[in-house]
Amino acid sequence: MVSAPLSTSTPLTSFLRTGSNTLMLIVAVLMLCAPLVVYPLFLIKILCFVLFAAAFNLVLGYAGLLSFGHAAFFGGGAYIAAQAAKVWHLPFELAVLAGTIFAAAIGLVFGALAIRRHGIYFAMITLALAQMIYFLAVQMPFTGGEDGIQAVPRGYLLGLIDLRNTTAMYYTVLGGTVIGLLIIWRAVNSPFGHILSAIRENETRVTSLGLKPDRYKLIAFTLSAALSGFAGALKAIAFQLASLVDVTWHMSGEVILMTLLGGMGTLIGPIVGASIVVGLEHFLSTSGLPITFIIGLFFVVCVMTFRRGVFGELKALWERRQG
Repeated sequence: MVSAPLSTSTPLTSFLRTGSNTLMLIVAVLMLCAPLVVYPLFLIKILCFVLFAAAFNLVLGYAGLLSFGHAAFFGGGAYIAAQAAKVWHLPFELAVLAGTIFAAAIGLVFGALAIRRHGIYFAMITLALAQMIYFLAVQMPFTGGEDGIQAVPRGYLLGLIDLRNTTAMYYTVLGGTVIGLLIIWRAVNSPFGHILSAIRENETRVTSLGLKPDRYKLIAFTLSAALSGFAGALKAIAFQLASLVDVTWHMSGEVILMTLLGGMGTLIGPIVGASIVVGLEHFLSTSGLPITFIIGLFFVVCVMTFRRGVFGELKALWERRQG
């Protein structure tokens, strides 16, 4: 007598799937309605940094690579997109694409130079290379020096939708952010993503299986750089400004803070971390309080309290209760 195959579906898994779908639906409705109650430019800033943090998390959380130079890709994409839109008079789509391609190109070069190093050596090489981009941004005539590239035209989406309307710009950035997050989700849930996780856990064992870890790390680093440049390009056009702030080492430190605060190695963690940091900066900007000190203190408290990050600890708590 042949026994029936065991079903992989249980009441708990069905509940989690239903709850996850419901949560995604609620978030989607909130994001679509958000411009009606919250200033759209503030939401645009959050979305750009959400994508930036998620792209950085791809190399830190999944590949185990701590980069101190991701501001080079974010700021580099911003500068090229601003130059393409203002001086080259390219349409919105091509300007953003130009910034993304530039970031991917320098990411490929940076990765090829640094990827064979490990730990603090890798971090220092990426920081040094990023500082080269910063000094180029200071010295090159087209960047505008400390003034940056200002009055960047937003143009039209597909030649039809006027992006001078802030609400239209918000929905465009929202769509771009969703596309970027879907790319990251697909990457980490593919065999490629599983190999990255294996490299992070035990690179020697992956090598013994006949795979080349450096090749996978380079692909992940380049993809992360491209998506970081994409986020920077969207920010530059949305705010009509590309400045030195986007390419300084402080920006690299800020995206690390966002990722660790939310919870690295998760898809939701960087979203939570970026929203917290940008929200704190926004609401403290008019308080007269030292913003850097308060955010640093908040980070220390969260690291001591939530070792896995805010979302990481909440996820672990939920799993323990369900276990």
